[in-house]
Amino acid sequence: MKSGKSKLLHRFTCTILYFLCFFVLSCHRPTEGDGKAIFRYNESSGITTLDPAYSKDQATNWAVSQMYNGLVRLDSNLQVVPCVAKSWSVSNDGLTYTFTLRDNVFFHENELFDNDSNCRKVIASDFVYSFNRILDEKVASPGLWIFSHIAEKEPFLAPDDTTFILRMKEPFAPMLSILAMPYCSVVPREVVEHYGDDFRSHPCGTGPFYMKYWKEGVKLVMRRNERYFEYDTLSNGSIQRLPYLDAVAVTFIIDKQTAFLEFIKGNLDFMNSLDASYKDEILTPTGQLKDKYADRIDMVSTPFLNTEYLGFNLETLNIGAISDGEKSSTDEKTRSRLIRQAINYGFDRRKMMRYMRNNIGVPGCNGMVPCGLPGYDSSSSYGYEYSISRAKELLARAGFPDGKGLPTMTLSTTSNYLDLCKYIQQQLTLVGFDVKIDVNPSAALREHIAQGKSNWFRASWIADYPDAENYLALFYSKNHSPSGPNYTRFTSPQYDRLYERALRETDYERRLSLYRAMDSIVMTEAPVIVLYYDQILHFTHKNIKGLRSNAMNALDLRYVKKISKKVVSLHR
Repeated sequence: MKSGKSKLLHRFTCTILYFLCFFVLSCHRPTEGDGKAIFRYNESSGITTLDPAYSKDQATNWAVSQMYNGLVRLDSNLQVVPCVAKSWSVSNDGLTYTFTLRDNVFFHENELFDNDSNCRKVIASDFVYSFNRILDEKVASPGLWIFSHIAEKEPFLAPDDTTFILRMKEPFAPMLSILAMPYCSVVPREVVEHYGDDFRSHPCGTGPFYMKYWKEGVKLVMRRNERYFEYDTLSNGSIQRLPYLDAVAVTFIIDKQTAFLEFIKGNLDFMNSLDASYKDEILTPTGQLKDKYADRIDMVSTPFLNTEYLGFNLETLNIGAISDGEKSSTDEKTRSRLIRQAINYGFDRRKMMRYMRNNIGVPGCNGMVPCGLPGYDSSSSYGYEYSISRAKELLARAGFPDGKGLPTMTLSTTSNYLDLCKYIQQQLTLVGFDVKIDVNPSAALREHIAQGKSNWFRASWIADYPDAENYLALFYSKNHSPSGPNYTRFTSPQYDRLYERALRETDYERRLSLYRAMDSIVMTEAPVIVLYYDQILHFTHKNIKGLRSNAMNALDLRYVKKISKKVVSLHR
């Protein structure tokens, strides 16, 4: 009897353990349709290449970052952390970066690798090749600028398979952050040289996913890389090879309203940001998720390193001129600055964000450096809050009391920002300004701004790398457009001296102090009117867990788990 009871107890225990394991595994790597956990998102702007050398926009960056790795990456807090390089050191003079590579990173399987396994380990000379490729004029990579501070001779060295050396001609504090950009991904020489220009559609990297299928404008499918080198440490101390997902599927629905409906129906797992056409459908006026969606959708909001602003072309702007016969105690340059300051005070940014953007973003009252980036100072003494009395006072000092004698000003924008510009136009009328709005196609406006053909324009700056220098470079005199990003043609010897000091400064706190001093000069001189600092909105269904991002709006799918909906309902 004891033996029979023992066998029965054993069978019962095994049955319980079987179902328990099944339940845990279903949570761990859930099934979907054909037994695969597939993460689905839409990219309305499309993808034109999967070659990291040409990864210059968000759509391409998101796809490329799933298939490639660099020496380092940025974490959720924008800190530089190891990737293919497990460690590094920087010389005291800031001119030599030495990286020690992992020895367990392999390129995706490819028949061009001359071995039985069709894969090859990444070695330091692969980075020498990949970085020199960015410098190759024949490649014409838009990322060429990232290496503007490297040594002129032998900037990249590989003394052995696990040591990579980067040499600089001058110190440049943001260099590590730049190396985290997709441009700096490692690629295999034999595959790139075999396909040539067609490498764009035959990618081969080291990332958590590899390309399985791509029909341009229709669908992109990436499958799990079984050899991926990173692991997740679980709560019980065990480790799990990343990624958790079996595949990623990207569609290219152009119509954003259609894509939104697909997300609401559950055919897409993830949605980034909101279009104005359906903003009020899903969000409350204060920017919260509406109750009817709260039980099935999660929303995560984080700062986005994007400063939206109005810029003045200081070389062509002529708003400080006094009519013939009139007199003024101030020169034209000073009058122009006073008028620009008056515009900065002349409209309510906080009301604009509340009523026109559902509080998505932070009012731009503090400086050019955006919220979420070291160097941003919410308690700064510089910047602008709404004050109609202060605006009127500045206009009077400029010689235009209540706007009398002030010429009409034309603000160039695109249709996407017409509502904001009309709001500013209406508020500035109360101060005494006569503002005309000129609506342009996006491409035409960008060209006009770069060529200096727009006196007053709406623009934005999204960070290329997470350092305030990237924003402050917009006002360095040697960066005048069209060859550089100084679209306002701002010039200040004092500013230039601080900027050049900051580039050489290796002490973090002293560099931040220099950044704030420069930001203060920009706000005082007012070549720009900061509108707001943008915000990222990520929407996922409740069964998506582990999605990671940062203020650069990265899409990190390594840790994402897609839990079956049956398991989700069981937890409720």
